[in-house]
Amino acid sequence: MSTLTLAVRDSSTMVRRQLKRLIRYPSMTVQLVVTPAILLLVFVYVLGGTLGNGLGGGGGGRDAYVNYIVPGILLMAAATAATGTAVMVATDMTEGIIARFRTMRIYRASVLTGHVVASVIQQLLGMIVLIVIALVIGFRPNATAIEWLATAGLLTLFAIAITWLSVALGLKSPTPEAASNAPMPLVLLPFLGSGFVPTDSMPTVLRWFAEYQPFTPIMETIRGLLLGTPIGNSAAIALAWCVGLTAVSYLWAKNTFNKA
Repeated sequence: MSTLTLAVRDSSTMVRRQLKRLIRYPSMTVQLVVTPAILLLVFVYVLGGTLGNGLGGGGGGRDAYVNYIVPGILLMAAATAATGTAVMVATDMTEGIIARFRTMRIYRASVLTGHVVASVIQQLLGMIVLIVIALVIGFRPNATAIEWLATAGLLTLFAIAITWLSVALGLKSPTPEAASNAPMPLVLLPFLGSGFVPTDSMPTVLRWFAEYQPFTPIMETIRGLLLGTPIGNSAAIALAWCVGLTAVSYLWAKNTFNKA
């Protein structure tokens, strides 16, 4: 059996293993959708009237704000899922199953691939549910089919990047409890970017951070694709962040796993 065939077979097996774990323990998947959905409803119905009036254009109010906030909520959902991925990786590393896998004739990297692919599937399904909820409460994108496909592609790239980062954090964490805290700062990045308010409304130092952190160009690109707002160079920066973060996180995770 060739190396490629072995890698595909074993990776498929590990993906099925992770998907079965997600079905058997659905609380993390539920949390992935429920937490961002609650934030979406709170911001739109409690704060949306005031914050929407401050956006300018689009009539203001809740209708404008629900359109503005959706990209940030989608990225927050992915960041929330990263926590669960890190915990599952750390659990595998501390409960002895990895040692068992290493005694078997399987493709070593398939263990990590299983975590990544299953998590990306989980994140994308969660994002679809959130988009449906957003549509129900007034989200009105004007994107074409091509723009929807481009949005899906960018969200997939982002999910892959943040998942490999969470895998690396899980491998470096000594316990599952520690792993549950490691990705938490990622959840805050939409707040510290353009996810909930425009960056030009922030103090100078915070605005500088908000404009140059990785989540902001991704959110601006999604907003532009779905709603027709100016994208500028945000798309190129977003792609660079996704590809660069994936490459660095993959190498970090692979190196850590091989040394464990």
